[in-house]
Amino acid sequence: MNVPPVAARLVDAWGLELGEPFDLTLNWVAPARRDGEEVVLKVGLTRDGHLAREAAALGAWAGRGAVRLLRADLDRQALLLERALPGTPVARLVRYDDEAATGAAVGVLRRLHAAPVPPGVLPLAERIGAFDEHLAHAGHDRFVPRPLVERAREVARELLADRRPAVLLHGDLHHGNVLRAEREDWLAVDPHGVAGEAAYDAGAWLYNPLPDPKRAVPALVPRRVEQLADGLGAPVERVVGWGFVQAVLSAVWTASDGARPHDRTLDVAALLLPRLA
Repeated sequence: MNVPPVAARLVDAWGLELGEPFDLTLNWVAPARRDGEEVVLKVGLTRDGHLAREAAALGAWAGRGAVRLLRADLDRQALLLERALPGTPVARLVRYDDEAATGAAVGVLRRLHAAPVPPGVLPLAERIGAFDEHLAHAGHDRFVPRPLVERAREVARELLADRRPAVLLHGDLHHGNVLRAEREDWLAVDPHGVAGEAAYDAGAWLYNPLPDPKRAVPALVPRRVEQLADGLGAPVERVVGWGFVQAVLSAVWTASDGARPHDRTLDVAALLLPRLA
């Protein structure tokens, strides 16, 4: 097992028995045991502030709707987290009941949005700066059409200008980040720690998960929009707007890494575009 040096040092410092790491790319994450308790060790592979914001959000939630933060060493970019068991992702429900899966997300988001916004999280307006960065590099246009990015930036600015109460957002609630648990039916993991309008958190749900051959994601979007808007008490037009913005934002982030965005994000953006107010 390839263990980062930081993780190896924390095994002794935190009294951990490590299991095989999960197959992830952005961070090094592995199940572990501590005094008989099932936990998760997460080590950040970049110093971009993500883990600090995650720790701030998890601390504010204190286990309500999300896994508990047990320990943090931000100098070492490491978090020790409660392990959700059995840990089955809600994506498994999509194959037979997308409405139930979306209902699980709504239940989680209601609990997350009820917490006070702590210091140290990212204001939503700062996240939108990715559009300006993308438009400054003409080479990115081959992956995401420039007019689409310009429209998404315009819509984001309009949504932000109409100020709505800020809540503590997950920031990336998709079907792999809602897990079956025992303490609560479903718990969120891997929050981005963002502060902004509640309707923003509906966005990532609309273009996920990876398409099921029998039920392509865009076909599910209209019903998801209605269910999320109703469940979160948000106007449909704002769920549509933030859904469009996030779909394009996801494509922009992928393009910034020099990769071609997944078709589903651009397909969902194209589906929502005619519905923008």
